[in-house]
Amino acid sequence: MEWLTLLKALILGMVEGLTEFAPVSSTGHLIVVDDLMIKSQEILGKYPANTFKVVVQLGSILAVVIVFRDRFIEMLGLRRKKEKTHTLKLSHIIVGLLPAMVLGLLFDDFIDEHLFSLKTVLIGLAAGSILMIAADMFRPKVPVIETVDQLTYKKAILVGLMQCIALWPGFSRSGSTISAGVLFGLSYRAASDFTFIMAVPIMAGASGISLLKNWMYMTPEFAPFLITGFISAFIFAYLSIRFFLTVISRIKLIPFAIYRLVLVAVIVIFFM
Repeated sequence: MEWLTLLKALILGMVEGLTEFAPVSSTGHLIVVDDLMIKSQEILGKYPANTFKVVVQLGSILAVVIVFRDRFIEMLGLRRKKEKTHTLKLSHIIVGLLPAMVLGLLFDDFIDEHLFSLKTVLIGLAAGSILMIAADMFRPKVPVIETVDQLTYKKAILVGLMQCIALWPGFSRSGSTISAGVLFGLSYRAASDFTFIMAVPIMAGASGISLLKNWMYMTPEFAPFLITGFISAFIFAYLSIRFFLTVISRIKLIPFAIYRLVLVAVIVIFFM
């Protein structure tokens, strides 16, 4: 496989890693960058290209697992209780996941066939920006929940319900859940922590289903492209998560919303 092709895999992995957990829509960015620049379908063909997007997402998932490894160890019961330092339970995650899991399973084929286009992504980017601006403007002045360990089941399911709108490509899972958390009284850091932890099982489940559907396209011929994208996504996702968790309480959501709106305007003006 030519080095230029591997460079394209690295770029797509970088885009996935940098945007997966920022409230800017990784799916939207991957579709925009791929459609306008990389054109992975021309390199791999339609179905291997879809499989590649799943594989790079697994790199991002691994980064979250490493960043929050202590919490996952405790939630899975792999640490003795006397050493327990966190009170967020696996049941909180399950409650938050249920709404999007049910809708995702019901409408998975419809979403894949009808919503993965540049036009629908632009709609999602713009609509998600409005939600993020509203979250910053109308959030409680004093958060009810300062840390994710104070999360209640009621708040978890409210955030989970809002996560359903992220099934629309371009809306952003992080953008919808962090915005919802902030509106429902979570601090920016608590909403971000819950969003990232909750992303692991839902992303792993969705990726697993996609891999099962497209396993036959995981051939040695495409292995260098897939591995390059996976490693790139992991590295940049790890750096992105660390940076985002450091700055989110200070810069909040409006700067990300403005970036999304500017991106939509640039694409509409210059590429459509």
